[in-house]
Amino acid sequence: MMTTSSEPTRVSGDAETYLNQDSHGYTASADTSDIAMIPRITIHAFCLEDRTMHVVEAATEDRRMLKAHMKAEMGGIPAAIDMFEKAPTPNLIIVETSGAREDLLQSLDQLAEYCDAGTKVIVIGDVNDVTLYRDLIARGVSEYLITPVSIFQLIGSISSLYNDPEAEPLGRTVAFYGVKGGCGSSTIAHNGAWCLARKFDSEVVIADLDLPFGTAGLDYNQDPLQGVFEAISAPERLDETYLDRILSKCSDHLSLLAAPATLERTYDHSEKTFEILIDTMRLGTPHVVLDVPHAWNSWIRNTLLNADEIVLVAEPDLANLRNAKNAVDLLKQIRPNDKLPHLVMNKVNVPKRPEIKPDEFANALGLGVDAAIPFDPHLFGTSANNGQMIGELDSKHAIAGMFQDLAQTISGKAQPAKTSKSPLGGLFSKLKRRAG
Repeated sequence: MMTTSSEPTRVSGDAETYLNQDSHGYTASADTSDIAMIPRITIHAFCLEDRTMHVVEAATEDRRMLKAHMKAEMGGIPAAIDMFEKAPTPNLIIVETSGAREDLLQSLDQLAEYCDAGTKVIVIGDVNDVTLYRDLIARGVSEYLITPVSIFQLIGSISSLYNDPEAEPLGRTVAFYGVKGGCGSSTIAHNGAWCLARKFDSEVVIADLDLPFGTAGLDYNQDPLQGVFEAISAPERLDETYLDRILSKCSDHLSLLAAPATLERTYDHSEKTFEILIDTMRLGTPHVVLDVPHAWNSWIRNTLLNADEIVLVAEPDLANLRNAKNAVDLLKQIRPNDKLPHLVMNKVNVPKRPEIKPDEFANALGLGVDAAIPFDPHLFGTSANNGQMIGELDSKHAIAGMFQDLAQTISGKAQPAKTSKSPLGGLFSKLKRRAG
């Protein structure tokens, strides 16, 4: 569900004061030391006035925005509608409006038809009216700012949306788990995370939880000095600032928390070992991908229990089917109110190997097949040896397209709308139905 902000203290009183102060009390000359860092979110702003565009551009250079990715263009709500008819929405949309109240509400209702659940909206307008404000908040708009806005008003409003201690965590966790050793779950997880970051221009952190044998560092061609082990070894130090220091940047939107991949020590984890780390990652990153090793112990069970989405990876043979059936039955038992796991069939059509057809495999589990990835040792071998993802090696290959589709499936985002929809109903009522 979308969160709404508190009502401004002044809307229809002293107009001059209110024009220079937003609902959080930030002014151009205010002490801004209490404005918290903005997490790894994507923001797309659609301005009408040059002065607003200048404020948005200046805000992107502020230190509090270093983690966020902000795009800005002119055109207001019509430009936003045109954009999101064809593309998924970011974490936050900022739109500037001008004109009659009814036109504004109708335009926002139309924009809502193309927004994903969880997308927040800040409206910048030139109407100083408490009734309009209440109408916008009732429709699910997160904040309404009156022009002219200052840099600190804008940054403060964004920060307040994502640093409310009572708000839901920003991030969703997706756990990839191979039902049998060697089925390629890590490869699927790494390519899926890469496509998720690239397809949606959305921040993704992938955590390699296979501490002795993890391959994420090799697959992404990274050799970080710190990673998962450092994070779980000092839980009292673990916060977003410390996490930023130990993350390794793989691309513009993808960061890695690598495994040490050494045998210098044993890794005997308790059931709750990874909980603080995962919770910390969720606070500041929209998508957290967990590469869970093939084993069975208390911490793996607990990680799967608490993940928002689970992707089971299997090969089409009898041992994989038995293990997958056991996993699905257990997940149904311990997660009775959650969605069933996704199923990815890997290494399909190995020459001369008797196989269970993917559809038959899935039917035995009561699942659908989200992807059936064919056996292609040359493609995957070259990719691994080069430290590249399949989409980097050959973006037009059919398997690269499968990973793109998988990223869409696990993203939690709806497919972009292709046709115009009726602008009826309250703003974001559709989003609330989806989230409910």
